[in-house]
Amino acid sequence: MSTQTSCTRRSFLRSAVVGPMVLPLLTASSYERDACADEAIQDVSLAGRIYKTLKLGMAKIDGSLEDKFRAVKQAGFAGIEMVTPGMDVEATRKAIAATGLIVDGTVISTHWSIRHSAADSGKRQVALEHLKESIRQTHAVGGHTTLLVVGHGKDGSTEEVWDRSLENIVQAVPLAAELGVVIAIENVWNHFLYEHQGDSNQSAEPFVRYVDQIDSPWVGMQFDIGNHWKYGTTGDWIRRLGRRIVKLDAKGFSRKRDTFTKIGEGDVDWADVRRALKEINFYGWCAAEVDGGDAKRLREISSNLDHVFRLQST
Repeated sequence: MSTQTSCTRRSFLRSAVVGPMVLPLLTASSYERDACADEAIQDVSLAGRIYKTLKLGMAKIDGSLEDKFRAVKQAGFAGIEMVTPGMDVEATRKAIAATGLIVDGTVISTHWSIRHSAADSGKRQVALEHLKESIRQTHAVGGHTTLLVVGHGKDGSTEEVWDRSLENIVQAVPLAAELGVVIAIENVWNHFLYEHQGDSNQSAEPFVRYVDQIDSPWVGMQFDIGNHWKYGTTGDWIRRLGRRIVKLDAKGFSRKRDTFTKIGEGDVDWADVRRALKEINFYGWCAAEVDGGDAKRLREISSNLDHVFRLQST
């Protein structure tokens, strides 16, 4: 719900209820000012609730892994997401020790090409091995989530993609529970659990059913705020997914221009996002997922996150 729409509706309701009593004393503009003032009061800060991280590939910093970690921390981030499988665990541990930057999670690099929904059972087995290895490597460096794209709609019917991917992923849940690493499913443009050519009024219900069918505290959503602004009202998706959201990704999106943007640009309703996250009592990590760059660009991204989540007083 946009602030403009909410203010307009709130103004109408206020005039409808109290109009007969105070109409001689208040003008229509007074109603609007009061309504929008109420809306401003409802705006919330997520300071103390959101912990900033980003993807390793966004740190375009020359030098060693330690140099990258140091630049990320100096830019204002508390964590970083590494790439698995194949992460250099020992080098990562040394970078953590040298800089104090936390590896809060990982992203599986092969999930687009080697999919849990593949018709080929051999490919599904490799996908499962990669997921398990990612869980082990994430645990080895102190991380608590590994991001997963569960499959792709082009691999078959919705039912086929659903059944194959679920059958594969649940085999990794015991290991995730043993090592304390959450399998974090991203809502991403993979033509599954939403209508890719659909409108912007789509429901989060398919994602709810999918996660609930696994029925494990070790599987949840790494909810990407920008990805589904194209397909649904982000705040409403957050409210419906609720406790299933274990982590966030952040990028901007413009429905008007049909393109991704910097965080805070475009037309995502960030005020409603903040309210929704507060309503579901979210505390956790949010990973920036935008074009990265040098130290200056990293500071800009960090500042953009501060702005959209109201992490610092202005």
